[in-house]
Amino acid sequence: MVRSRVYNFSAGPSALPEAVLAQAAAELMDWRGSGMSVMEISHRSAAFLQVAQQAEADLRELLAVPANYRVLFLQGGASLQFAAVPLNLANADSTVAYVNTGLWSEKAIAEARRYARVSVVADAQASGYRHVPAQAQWQIPSDARYLHYTSNETIGGVEFPFIPSVGDLPLVTDMSSHILSRPLEVSRFGLIYAGAQKNAGPAGITLVLVREDLLGRARAQTPLVMNYQHQAAEGSMLNTPATYSWYLSGLVFQWLKAQGGLAAIAKVNDHKARLLYDYLDAQAFYRNEVARADRSAMNVVFTVPDVRLEPVFVSEAAEAGLMHLKGHKRVGGLRASLYNAMPLAGVQALIVFMRDFATRHG
Repeated sequence: MVRSRVYNFSAGPSALPEAVLAQAAAELMDWRGSGMSVMEISHRSAAFLQVAQQAEADLRELLAVPANYRVLFLQGGASLQFAAVPLNLANADSTVAYVNTGLWSEKAIAEARRYARVSVVADAQASGYRHVPAQAQWQIPSDARYLHYTSNETIGGVEFPFIPSVGDLPLVTDMSSHILSRPLEVSRFGLIYAGAQKNAGPAGITLVLVREDLLGRARAQTPLVMNYQHQAAEGSMLNTPATYSWYLSGLVFQWLKAQGGLAAIAKVNDHKARLLYDYLDAQAFYRNEVARADRSAMNVVFTVPDVRLEPVFVSEAAEAGLMHLKGHKRVGGLRASLYNAMPLAGVQALIVFMRDFATRHG
């Protein structure tokens, strides 16, 4: 059977499970016999409230979210959360601690500096962002209001192999690019936020999991739509939410449950990443310079011997049905994102192509 769809290695917005797309397509014009699309019905209606409630229940089940955490479905992406976190958890004269492991850490730090005093407690910039600094080297101020880190850097292909131990200090993480890729001990965190467009759904929804004792701390000038307490009180519907993205994310959660949950999907993800990294390590044409212990299972970055070959690789890969392999414009190189919806067959096809390309251009 000829495959009509390409293998989409985009870092985001990324591929969605084909079963989810098929269900959404089937329901697009007439959702549940309503004679309307789900994107046309009121977010205040009983029908959509059921969608929202089911999505939250499924997400809580997948991540085993403790009862003392509120789950929010917000807008604005992780970038809005860069500001929302210090606005909700600190004052202008407060010290907040950040770990810098790449471009998304940099962006979070730069935004937080607009609202609080930022202490960068560990910085991997000198290494070209190729490793995660050992926690023993971190210098966390005693008066810090929270510690923030980006648990997976999509651009540099660096993933934290551990959850930092910070005692009673609230731990905050941007988990956009690998949330729902494996089981997670949510209780270790004060706040988790994640743009959905990697593993959790389409662009337009941002997941926020916040421990209840951290609600009600926002400074007075925090916009209401960015205030976690107000959004929690309104069921994430302080304003009109991104209803279709919310609905699609709910379908993704149901798909993940049908795959056996996060423990099962983690085995698939680990297998996909191991196949590609094993190939990279066994040959000399391509290079991955990330410290092995800190390699991302979601975003595999690599280079070719001559930068002039990069556009050739991307073009020929596209002709072979392997899309969006160009690295981020800031760092160049090549990148394959192996999110949940990427099938094993896609990774296998990529390796076959890479072998052929290396033979022809090596």
